[in-house]
Amino acid sequence: MDSKSIRQKFLDFFKERGHHIVPSAPIVNKNDPTLMFTNAGMNQFKDIFLGNQPAKYKRIADTQKCLRVSGKHNDLEEVGIDTYHHTMFEMLGNWSFGDYFKEEAIKWSWELLTEEYKLPKERIYATVFGGDKGENLEPDNESLELWLKYLPKERILYGSKKDNFWEMGDQGPCGPCTEIHIDLRTEEEIKKVPGRDRVNNDDPRVVEIWNNVFIQYNRKADKSLEPLPEKHVDTGMGFERLVMAIQAKTSNYDTDVFQPMIKFIGDACGKTYGKDLKTDIAMRVLSDHIRAISFTIADGQLPGNAKAGYVIRRILRRAVRYGYTFLGFKEPFLNKMVPVLANQFAEVFPELKAQQDFVQKVVLEEEISFLRTLEIGLKKLEQIRVNIETSKGSKVIDGKTVFELYDTFGFPVDLTALIAREYGLEIDEAEFEKEMAVQKERSRKDAATETTDWVLVREEEGVEFVGYDHLRAKSKIVKYRKVTAKGKDQYQVVLDTTPFYAESGGQAGDTGVLQSGKEKIQVLDTKKENDLIIHIIDKLPTDVKADFEANVNEKKRLLTENNHSATHLLHAALRDVLGTHVAQKGSLVNDKVLRFDFSHFSKMTPEEIEKVEKIVNAKIRENIPLNERRNVPINEAKSLGAMALFGEKYGEFVRVITFDPSYSVELCGGTHVSATGKIGLFKIVSESSVAAGVRRIEAITADEAETFVDTQLSIIEKLKEVLKNPKDILKAVEELTAEKAKLQKQIDEYVSKEGQGIKEELLKKVETVDGINVVISRVDLSSADALKQLAYDVKAKVDNLFLVLAAKIEDKPQIAVMISENLVADKKLHAGNLVKELAKEIQGGGGGQPFFATAGGKDLTGLDKVLLKAKGVLKEKV
Repeated sequence: MDSKSIRQKFLDFFKERGHHIVPSAPIVNKNDPTLMFTNAGMNQFKDIFLGNQPAKYKRIADTQKCLRVSGKHNDLEEVGIDTYHHTMFEMLGNWSFGDYFKEEAIKWSWELLTEEYKLPKERIYATVFGGDKGENLEPDNESLELWLKYLPKERILYGSKKDNFWEMGDQGPCGPCTEIHIDLRTEEEIKKVPGRDRVNNDDPRVVEIWNNVFIQYNRKADKSLEPLPEKHVDTGMGFERLVMAIQAKTSNYDTDVFQPMIKFIGDACGKTYGKDLKTDIAMRVLSDHIRAISFTIADGQLPGNAKAGYVIRRILRRAVRYGYTFLGFKEPFLNKMVPVLANQFAEVFPELKAQQDFVQKVVLEEEISFLRTLEIGLKKLEQIRVNIETSKGSKVIDGKTVFELYDTFGFPVDLTALIAREYGLEIDEAEFEKEMAVQKERSRKDAATETTDWVLVREEEGVEFVGYDHLRAKSKIVKYRKVTAKGKDQYQVVLDTTPFYAESGGQAGDTGVLQSGKEKIQVLDTKKENDLIIHIIDKLPTDVKADFEANVNEKKRLLTENNHSATHLLHAALRDVLGTHVAQKGSLVNDKVLRFDFSHFSKMTPEEIEKVEKIVNAKIRENIPLNERRNVPINEAKSLGAMALFGEKYGEFVRVITFDPSYSVELCGGTHVSATGKIGLFKIVSESSVAAGVRRIEAITADEAETFVDTQLSIIEKLKEVLKNPKDILKAVEELTAEKAKLQKQIDEYVSKEGQGIKEELLKKVETVDGINVVISRVDLSSADALKQLAYDVKAKVDNLFLVLAAKIEDKPQIAVMISENLVADKKLHAGNLVKELAKEIQGGGGGQPFFATAGGKDLTGLDKVLLKAKGVLKEKV
């Protein structure tokens, strides 16, 4: 059975048993502050488990894209080394929300695995929760008894709290679980060691394939457990491991999930999988990592230098490094794998195929960038090697240097260790780990927050958002909790009725006031936690049970609406001017500015920017009325031509925002103007690159746009005054610029002649010491560039050169050191190290390469000491 049939059989099996089949949520998690990525199938149903929203369907099944490379679920370093861990993987799952429980879940698991998939019954083991005395939790004997219908007792094991008690996080829904394991060893191996001795014992051929979680408790902030009003089932089966078991392979990478990609890699590098462990690991790394990279980019997360973007960049660089080191890919290769992957998953995850060209371009640019970084890192390591050999000291690269290579240059520590060994050196791993620990602790403290349990004020009857139609509402507090971050306390409240828009879809959250009588509580921000609307306040009201009037800051909201509606007009104009390949890749909308990121592979020309701006302003002047439709079936919305954003999770019913059906139709949950004329004026203030294949426009509207135009006109008037009110201000500026360039050329010629004269004088002063041509002198020059040029000019005329120049430039001391390359190698001289020592005499610092370096300082009186010290160093070295 091939992998596609295995996946479909799972979905069909549960559909026949009354489960609603839902699409995978995006792999990038946007409205959950506790998660960067979707790391389990249950993430998209978190609000149901938390009781924040009712379940629309009591039974659900799906296949979910998951990523585990951060937090407590971090498999990155095992990926490729073993044969069953992955970064991105599929999780097949079925859920019951207050419907069936343990009996049906275990029964259907057994039926599907043994009757449908025909897995050998005698190789299957189950684990159940063995209890925990510390929490007074009894063993899950109910699950044990249910399993005894299908398995002999010797193949049912009690598991620890770590293995068989599942928790969503430090707080929240949790419960015991029963895991299903399969023994894939040979008959001979099984005879030697029973399978029960290998379960949960890190044996790559006795693996867990399915986990059935029985959610029946809520973990509170004080770590206590309380029973949930309803019991739920949450199961997750690793698709890749399931395929391995059904196809009777001993490695996930031997299945048809990965083999097409591995063959593609092997054909490209001329190596055969299965012949060499190092190249096998590298092929596994590439075939796994390209999945994580591609699907996260397709779902809206670009590689970057912070948070989720950094995680993806790190995965990509790990893949490039393995390909570079072990497969010989010195040129970009990962990007060529994207079409293979897109075709493989076109039916189940079509979003990658739809964005294949964009994803491939982003990966290509990231590869090009990191390959340059690799070259920089290799040069830096070469410099470190020379320094170590010159000093004739320890053969160990200190941990701080290794950490700098990792942290600043993105140079993996294992690659540094590998190259160091080639140089006959070692790295101080203990010190590196110490530096890493310091950074992690710093990051942990920066991110650390303490959140209390929700305090229920009144029973919920559903939370209503009325902010599309009203900026004021009569409200009551449903529940609240305290959040402490960086020593500062704030409170989060949930209202039964709220006009406050919660930050989402790029639009900033509303601010305003909760008022009861004379008491006013400032709402500092409004955010979403999954689908829960949370109002952030700095203090609790005197009476949390009082009736409140919730008032949104009207001016801020209206200005934000101007900018949000303008992004829709901008999006349509960009597609009109640049082409239909333009798709939104991110946005920020608040009362001050709008920022719009979009897919496009070249810098926009001034003419294109002007044309886009004119189209948007023309649409504003048309005063197009807003056509807002709520609760539109998703398929109907798509038939209207509504643009959906990749990486967004849409339900079965959506909101459609239209400004002229022939111009702008989008799925959107944000707030908008009632007609485009309210925007007033639209002005683009910048166009720039965000990442490979992604451009960014920043623009302003309404008040901000008027202020911008007035400021620019004021600058022009002042410029006219300075230029004595010329008839043609542009021509006057051009003439002034031309005159400046002419004068600069004359200065450059003067400096060049000045340098040539000094060079001739220095050539006359050359002294030979033990075969080394020495120039140590103070010179008078007008610029640092002239000093550098002089050093290179002397080097061009003198072999075996040891040159130290000291100069006063713009009332500050400057030093230049030039040493011929042969002296660097033969005499172990190093200009960069020398200039650092010399700079101490002028209260300064500097550095550079082994053959040339410069330094600056504060103390002019130290220049003569620099020359004396240079002579002393030369005498010592020669």
